[in-house]
Amino acid sequence: MATIIVQDRSGKDHVVAATPGISVMRIIRDAGLDDVIGLCGGNCACGTCHVLVDPAFAGKLAPMDEDEADVLDQTECRAAQSRLSCQIPFSEALDGLRVTIADDD
Repeated sequence: MATIIVQDRSGKDHVVAATPGISVMRIIRDAGLDDVIGLCGGNCACGTCHVLVDPAFAGKLAPMDEDEADVLDQTECRAAQSRLSCQIPFSEALDGLRVTIADDD
């Protein structure tokens, strides 16, 4: 079984079962982690699914597009490893992906 390791805002790690073809945002929400809201439903419009991706996985992700970059530009806590989890489709290549839920803006 593929997994994602999610660090919540309190610093606790959660190992979450992950299904290929589903967005990381949906995987996190389906696991019951309430820190990822996803108000826009995964439409790359709100930034409430902002995560920090472990640098070891950065090269395994598709490049960020302009829409995602624009949404992240509106957040106060954007970092070099920032991504919108709704824009990360999970695949077997991402098994063991580590993300940290970004601080709430």
